[in-house]
Amino acid sequence: MSLTGPAFYDDAAVFATYQQRRQRPDSPNDNLEKPVMLDLIGDVTGLAVLDLGCGDAAFGQELLDQGATRYVGVEGSQKMFELAQARLTDPRGQVIHQTLEDWSPPDEAFDLAVARLVLHYLADLATLFTKIQRSLRPGGRFIFSVEHPVITSCNRGWPAGTARQDWVVDQYFEPGLRVVNWMGGTVQKYHRTVEAYFMTLQQVGFGVEQLREATPRRPLFQDEATYERRKRIPLFLCLAGRKPEA
Repeated sequence: MSLTGPAFYDDAAVFATYQQRRQRPDSPNDNLEKPVMLDLIGDVTGLAVLDLGCGDAAFGQELLDQGATRYVGVEGSQKMFELAQARLTDPRGQVIHQTLEDWSPPDEAFDLAVARLVLHYLADLATLFTKIQRSLRPGGRFIFSVEHPVITSCNRGWPAGTARQDWVVDQYFEPGLRVVNWMGGTVQKYHRTVEAYFMTLQQVGFGVEQLREATPRRPLFQDEATYERRKRIPLFLCLAGRKPEA
């Protein structure tokens, strides 16, 4: 049986595998996705930050340490929420246990909204993007990362239990549900094209400022072979949008 994003991470075996993978050397989350997100976010001094799908909220603590004045994370997984509550001890931070589909935002409460590697678990982006736009103050920014559409398009060519060496891009222009075997479980993800992410941002009123594909940077990798492998195909897509000034 395939699981939605929050339920997938609440599976005990999946959660344990995820924790183990996040600690491995040359993790693509740390070496590819996170550096680009930090580039796009820039200086957070004095900002109120909303983090959608915040996971363990370690990123929130990092932003608070860098000068953000307020942090609110929203997390649908019970296991991730409990981990976030245990780790985020800063009184300027808060974590809400709620799915992004059910989350109701306060109006114009944040300067920056981020969503790291969560949006590909959602069927309806336009509704969520509209809620995010409403939650931002005029001039506020929304920055997100997703699994790159060349990855989400098709899951063939990947024998279970092996490091992926071949990537099949197929049914690229057929958006929708993909059921993927991953980390010892079966999860529901949603494929969209690069164009669809870009256009959805624009359609709800964001001005798109940057689009990045997390190009590997050699100094960030310990292992040369891993660096060479990561140059073969993009794993992540990152976009930055801004709400118009009043």
